[in-house]
Amino acid sequence: MGNWKFLPALIGSVLVVGIVLYVAFYFIFLHFFVDLWWFESLKLEFYFWLRLLYKFFLFGGVTLAFFTIFFLHFWIASRYLGLNPPDDVLGNLEKNRRFQHLADQFMSGSVKIYTPISLILAMVVAIPFYKQWETALLYFYGRDSGLTEPVYGNDISFYLLSYPIYMLIQQELLSTAILIFLLVGILYWLEHNFVPNQRKQYPLGAKIHLIVLIVFVLIYVVWGFLLQRFSLLYTDTHEPVFYGPGFVEIRYQLPLIWLGIITFLATAITASIFVFSDQHRIKAPFIISLLAFIGVLLLPKSQFIPDLIQKYIVAPNPVKAEKPFMDNNIKATLDAYDLKNIKTIDLTIKLNATQDIETWGNQKRFENIPVWDREYLIDSYKQLQEIRPYYRFLAVDEDRYFILDHTRQVNLAAREVNISKLPEAAQNWENTHLRYTHGYGAVVTPAAQDADKPLVWYLRDLNMYSDVGLNVKHPDIYFGQEQYDYAIVPNKLNIVGIAGTASMEGEEYKGEGGIPISSYFRKALLSFYFQDPKIFFSVNISTRSQLLMRRNITERITRIAPFLHLDKDPYLVLSNDRFYWIQDAYTLSPWYPVSKSAADDFLEGNQKFNYIRNSVKIIVDALDGDVDFYISDPSDAIIQAYRRIYPGLFKNLEEMPAELRKHLRYPRDLYYLQMKVYARYHQRTPELFYEQAETWQFANVRRQPVRPYYQTMDFGNCNNREEFVMINPMTPVNRDNLSMIGVAGIVDGANCGLDYKPGITVYRFGKEVQVNGPAQVEALINQNPEISAQFTLWGRYGSTVKMGRMIILPMGNTILYVQPIYLVSIKTKIPELTRVIVSIGNEVVMDRTLWSAFERLKKIYIQGAAQTEGAETLKAIEKPEGE
Repeated sequence: MGNWKFLPALIGSVLVVGIVLYVAFYFIFLHFFVDLWWFESLKLEFYFWLRLLYKFFLFGGVTLAFFTIFFLHFWIASRYLGLNPPDDVLGNLEKNRRFQHLADQFMSGSVKIYTPISLILAMVVAIPFYKQWETALLYFYGRDSGLTEPVYGNDISFYLLSYPIYMLIQQELLSTAILIFLLVGILYWLEHNFVPNQRKQYPLGAKIHLIVLIVFVLIYVVWGFLLQRFSLLYTDTHEPVFYGPGFVEIRYQLPLIWLGIITFLATAITASIFVFSDQHRIKAPFIISLLAFIGVLLLPKSQFIPDLIQKYIVAPNPVKAEKPFMDNNIKATLDAYDLKNIKTIDLTIKLNATQDIETWGNQKRFENIPVWDREYLIDSYKQLQEIRPYYRFLAVDEDRYFILDHTRQVNLAAREVNISKLPEAAQNWENTHLRYTHGYGAVVTPAAQDADKPLVWYLRDLNMYSDVGLNVKHPDIYFGQEQYDYAIVPNKLNIVGIAGTASMEGEEYKGEGGIPISSYFRKALLSFYFQDPKIFFSVNISTRSQLLMRRNITERITRIAPFLHLDKDPYLVLSNDRFYWIQDAYTLSPWYPVSKSAADDFLEGNQKFNYIRNSVKIIVDALDGDVDFYISDPSDAIIQAYRRIYPGLFKNLEEMPAELRKHLRYPRDLYYLQMKVYARYHQRTPELFYEQAETWQFANVRRQPVRPYYQTMDFGNCNNREEFVMINPMTPVNRDNLSMIGVAGIVDGANCGLDYKPGITVYRFGKEVQVNGPAQVEALINQNPEISAQFTLWGRYGSTVKMGRMIILPMGNTILYVQPIYLVSIKTKIPELTRVIVSIGNEVVMDRTLWSAFERLKKIYIQGAAQTEGAETLKAIEKPEGE
């Protein structure tokens, strides 16, 4: 019976060991090996090891440093703890030997006690560094950007790369110093009061030790005050007028910070003298300096003085008082959002558009006007080209290809696999992971097309039919935008009738983008990882099989480079060999000094930031899953730091294959964000910025903002070469007339080559002539009796009339508006492009083709010009002689 008393302890020990082994296996051993194999499949094993070593070496180094600090101070304290007997105790030789033996025991015991305590404290302090290990690396690998901010004159890279880690280090060191001072002080107090036979006075070494600790606390507090100066650069108290420090912060709060440093040092010095010096123990200096320091600390919490300054100095002269600070905010914000080099063209709009119609009105300019909206086109793709129930089109992309001896803008979409529409009995493990493993092919249609005709296809069907020469050798899509589960290919199943034509049936996976399942050990480990025993027991998996995982391109990229922020719209690119995905990626920071924070509708996750660069273009192979990172903005200090941190991960943009490089574009999300900021910050003088009289907003139509859209057109910049640009119209705040048209492109205007040179041109309209905005043009359309009658007639025959996105283009000194009209069947939901409306000035014409509508519009203006000229001639003839 006596042995049974150990049973609960034995069971408890077994449970603890089991839990530890389970956690170690699943969360360390298992994930480590699968991640390693996955990075090896991407040929990024060096990068995998580097990130791992960075993370744990930094954590280990910081832990060791703080362990040394804690242990050293505890050991020094134990050196004086209990070893300060009076002389009469040491006078007796035998007592002296006994005391020395006691001291030796005490020292060795102290080491055993302080070692685990120091280690635990060091690990707790090091946890924030572990969480922000990449921030620390940015500091170590960062370099100056060459730009300085105007308030303190520091390089911008100091705020982007150094300031965040400085704040963390200061907080951790200050907390550590205070903690050590308290613990060591307690030890000395215990020694003085509870260890027998001690002198009345503290040992000199103990006093020196405590003074040193106080000095460290002082240093870290002063450092905190110095860092507090930089926090003024991120104040938002002056919004909505401007962002950043103003007159009150720089003329009042900044001197208070310096005064706080002085009074704090004075308090610390007088307090040290009062505590440690019996000869100079005078209360008055200490009390005076302490009260002064408390007063300085309390002043910022009171709004009395700032309110007085605001009321009697700033408010009567707001522009004069805040002018340099508003100027700082304008310049910083334009630079932080890469807007300082925008090219502005003042465009005078002419009421008589005859000359522009004659000059610009050639048919070539209408071959790429995108009358097909991707929001409507996706329904046609789904109804006509998904073909099989397990295929799905997720989104329509826009691009340009050289087709029929001409660069043409197209819409295209990948046919990805999704088995959710199969019968429930067919959604089994074998079908999900071995049979229905990938999408197949894509569809391509022109963005411009005549109305009232069937949709034109450049690439269609599962046989990848194209009558314009588009051809893809490997049209399989294993990696895409769908939420793919893992797939195991090739396998032993005889797969027929899944993808392609009869000649393509049963073709095995030709890619190299998976984890080889070459042994039972790998099969077992992957089974545990996915918690799916079928991987291990399936007889249809061979030694040539590969497991494809993380096949969603967003998940795939984020797993590799979580420090990059991804655009919400990756797009498909066709090459002669296979499909690729191009993903724009950004570097963000909330630490750009004096820059206005971005709105919260840009990227998912609502991350706060006030600096952005489209610094990386990412290519993902849809067949292999290979991921390549190309630096598209070498001026970005953040991405250059990452390039030094991870050598070999990033490539120069010039290394991107030319076949893919010609499909780069200006990101839609970035342009939307930039224009949202520029709508206010284009007012570059403090006086105009304060008035906000020229603030813009996105043009609105049907109560919806007109978002930036892609357009392929010759703007006369590169020898009749079409450019693929983004168009963005804006109006004055709370008005409908047009103020500007922004054009964002990537063509190098100097040499018109393949070099990626993103830039924005703003065509700004004068106030002499009102330029109709989208809402006003739509009102003209609705007021046209012929058009309104036709809309009513169409609505009677089981269809709904839908107005697509309005296209707005500068054409010389005239603005051209193109409005596509769709008929959407109530039964099938398939949209049909039925008419196109063209408008210039206050004239509106509807027809089946852009060119015919434009020709009719041209006749109206030519006739109007002729009538005007005839009237002026008649008036001159009738004018009496001599007048």
